[in-house]
Amino acid sequence: MKSIQVRTADGVRLVGIHVATERDERDLAVVLAHGFTVTTARPHVQRVAARFARSAGVVMVDFRGHGRSEGRSTAGDFEVLDVDATVRWAREAGYRRIATVGFSMGGAVVLRHAALSPVTTGLAPVEPVDAVVSVSAPSRWFIRDTVPMRRVHWLLETPTGRWVAEKALRTRVGGGWSVPPEWPVAVVGRIAPTPALIVQGDQDPYFGVEHGRALAAAAPGADYWELAGFGHAEGALTPALVDRISGWVAAAARRAGTMPA
Repeated sequence: MKSIQVRTADGVRLVGIHVATERDERDLAVVLAHGFTVTTARPHVQRVAARFARSAGVVMVDFRGHGRSEGRSTAGDFEVLDVDATVRWAREAGYRRIATVGFSMGGAVVLRHAALSPVTTGLAPVEPVDAVVSVSAPSRWFIRDTVPMRRVHWLLETPTGRWVAEKALRTRVGGGWSVPPEWPVAVVGRIAPTPALIVQGDQDPYFGVEHGRALAAAAPGADYWELAGFGHAEGALTPALVDRISGWVAAAARRAGTMPA
């Protein structure tokens, strides 16, 4: 595992990690996109990255405003440029095929990235991917119908919450959206023919199964896994589920004819 730096199209410096496979053949890279208030320094995140690295190179940055990266979080808008810069880094590092795998906020961001959905400034991602996986993502914004999401909105929308986010969670939050970005459910129909997988747990305390079902219904050709007993995002991942997602990524690339069998 080595430290990397990338710079986004709007000039934000991001810090992250690269984990090469044992043979380091640079065939396939998985770009991981974490959730809100999560960083690459979290032990469970590093365990997930190490597990994905059993079958692919792994590249992951702290989103803007998180951990060691510069800037302030925009809660899913400008972060599409963070994913784009990370994909570009992986291509420049020699990886021939790249899949994005995002969790919670990151799951919404990778869908927007794969759909080339612009941020509210009009800047748009330019780096295509070969497959995309979204785990525990919201289908829309402004969700307050669960207790955990009401806490998230408190962190995002109140001075005290933003102070707690910065001091306790190492997450520096921006001033909010002047214009909301496109909803994930509004953009997923633009991802095809890129293979897409949507994963949702029936025990997710943040986003109920209606979010996964809405995303799947709006994404022609996407695969949808609704998992009994699965909770929320990277914190709920088991080694077996990481391996299952890794297998889907490799198979999706083969189906698309982008990787040797």
